Amino acid sequence: MGKTVQELKKEFQIGVYTDKLKKIYVDEKVLDYQKEHYIKVLENFEQLYGDKEVEIYSAPGRSEVGGNHTDHQYGKVLATSINLDAIAVVAPNREDKIYLKSEGYDKIEVDLNSLSAYLAKEGTSESLIQGVAAKLSEKGYKVGGFEAYVTSDVLNGAGMSSSAAFEVLIGNIFSGLYNDMKLDPVFLAQAGQYAENVFFGKPCGLMDQMASSVGGLIFIDFKNPEVPVVKQVPVDFEAYGHSLCIVDTKGSHADLTPDYAAIPEEMKKIAKYFGKEVLREVDEQEFYKKLPEIRKAEGDRAVLRAIHLFEENKRVDKEVQALESGNFEAFKETVKESGDSSFKYLQNVYSNHDIHNQSVSIGLAISEIALKGKGVSRVHGGGFAGTIQAFVSDEIVDTYKEATEHVFGEGACHILKVRPYGGMKVL
Repeated sequence: MGKTVQELKKEFQIGVYTDKLKKIYVDEKVLDYQKEHYIKVLENFEQLYGDKEVEIYSAPGRSEVGGNHTDHQYGKVLATSINLDAIAVVAPNREDKIYLKSEGYDKIEVDLNSLSAYLAKEGTSESLIQGVAAKLSEKGYKVGGFEAYVTSDVLNGAGMSSSAAFEVLIGNIFSGLYNDMKLDPVFLAQAGQYAENVFFGKPCGLMDQMASSVGGLIFIDFKNPEVPVVKQVPVDFEAYGHSLCIVDTKGSHADLTPDYAAIPEEMKKIAKYFGKEVLREVDEQEFYKKLPEIRKAEGDRAVLRAIHLFEENKRVDKEVQALESGNFEAFKETVKESGDSSFKYLQNVYSNHDIHNQSVSIGLAISEIALKGKGVSRVHGGGFAGTIQAFVSDEIVDTYKEATEHVFGEGACHILKVRPYGGMKVL
């Protein structure tokens, strides 16, 4: 281990870790906040567990830049970690039990001698911890007990993937405390997905966990999901005079699991029609040749969602090529095309079970009016509720923030930076 809570608090107070915080969070404007944030988390840990030798871990939220709902079909994704994160102060114990308190929630206890998916309580933080631990144990890695206090700036239910950040955070704690921080980020992402699918009971692809775990702006090709191709794409959005804005439209993701589940289910029905498991394995020309038959067999929405998938994979390639060649205008144009496709074909901007609540649609409409051609916006993440994403020219960022917060409230528009690190041990 290393230093005690009291020692770390003092070192944060006198600025020992300012440079480290700058490297992690990039934006100098947030450094004072982050210093106080870390001190507060240390104090909260101490109140619960005492002044012990501790370690600090962090896992970022993510922003999906391209590849909306492609990962579960073994497609292509462009995603980035952002400078909002979940952080944990932890100390190991010898009890084979985890005691974890998340800010705003009751303290939970997880027994590492009970890692059965059949016994897990779906939809809980306990199930996510059990799932990550089970996958690590299955692969021969060591897991052990610890005490932790966790806090998160990643907006819950707002498309930044707070659950993936939590899973990656837990994986990194096990990696650091019991495996010399040697667990591969790609494997930890897969462990997080396993926990969410099998223990938590939510169908999801691998993109959220991968972006949080690996970090930076990354292109991911999931053609072989066991060994996905992961490539970092170096880009400085500030050099192009644009900011990445995430606007929380205040719609909750609660009760939307059936809407999310229907997307991969319908896409897989089309794949099954061709005797395949996922759409990535289906020949696109054969799909269009048999389109009349598929419409009768699987319905029009499934067909439209398949068309989105085929075209979205191509758009991800176009986005990467545009960024690598320095053509930012072409990149923005492709982002807009992606958003249009999500609205028209993927149909994940609002739930047709609740047509009176369309906060994402309102956010996109307000954005288009406010941007006036000086930026682009699109649905962010899983969709149906939550957030939108916008690449906004710096000259109108303040105006854009004002316009969106007039509708959705103060603090709704987050002006973010691309974080260069994924899940990590901070100290």
